[in-house]
Amino acid sequence: MLVENVNTEVLRLSRCLSQASLPSSGSVQADGEMEEQANNTKVEGTLRFSIYYDQLQSQLVVTVLQVQGLLEQSPTRILQPFVKLRFMWSNSEEVEVEECTDEEGEGTAPVLWKVLQECRTRIVKGSCNPLFGDQFSCPLLEEKQLHHINLRMEVRDFDTFSRHSVLGEVRVPLGQLNISYPLELQEDLMIPQKDLVGKVLLSLRILPTSRRLEVGLLKVRTAHSEISSGAALYARFSVQCNQSKLRYQKTSAVARCLVTVFNEVAMFSLPECPLEQCKILVSVYEIRTAKRSPKHLIGQLTVGKEKSSEDKHWSVMMCSVRQPIAKWHGLLI
Repeated sequence: MLVENVNTEVLRLSRCLSQASLPSSGSVQADGEMEEQANNTKVEGTLRFSIYYDQLQSQLVVTVLQVQGLLEQSPTRILQPFVKLRFMWSNSEEVEVEECTDEEGEGTAPVLWKVLQECRTRIVKGSCNPLFGDQFSCPLLEEKQLHHINLRMEVRDFDTFSRHSVLGEVRVPLGQLNISYPLELQEDLMIPQKDLVGKVLLSLRILPTSRRLEVGLLKVRTAHSEISSGAALYARFSVQCNQSKLRYQKTSAVARCLVTVFNEVAMFSLPECPLEQCKILVSVYEIRTAKRSPKHLIGQLTVGKEKSSEDKHWSVMMCSVRQPIAKWHGLLI
């Protein structure tokens, strides 16, 4: 009789979860933790900027000049645009990619990026054609290193609660340009895309009788980089059910290395009412243990189930009740 009751509960929970309708890992919009929201419906505008490699100072110099032709997001809200820059480094020859999935569930390309530096312009309020003139530099030892760098510039609409909408982006592969002298460019804004900056070994387990979901963080791998002795990683788990967020949980801080081992588990109690939506968000942050400094978002991943399709990891979990299922996922930024 007990076995029959358990099987009945598993089938009922599966039917409830099958009604879920939620974004995939690539299209999920950001909350305050994710710091940004991508608006992919329509992108308009151009970004004017200049690039120059200063050989005397051994540094890459980027000047954000102007954004033109932005669309108003809302007639009741004043546009407050700014530009966020990321200097992205990739050396595909050194990367060994294990099995992981991207937002479409297919195998990701064998390229891991690392963020050399992040910076942002000032905010210009109430303008669809903001002028900036802000200059930024990124130190590089040799000019040949430019072949490994992409410049990623996102035009965002500032939000007080850090839910900055991404209005569009421009990507510039620096290895394709001659920037021995200042080069001014004007590029159309494109639909924002995510970059693979690491991989996470995630474990999932469903306990239907007690209506609990177990999320385990086993390992986090990032690209090759010079990691300081004071750097540490921690992860934050967030589960959303029926448009309502459960109380988040986070791991302890672990000293960062190429492969950071956590082996920590968070348990979430699912609501008694039928689940119409359920998704898991994992955010990985870096902090400095030696001094008080703000946390830095490394990347994020989501696992869930859509109405028309289902994440493979989620599907295997639902078919393996009470058994922890581990799988590599791409960490995106």
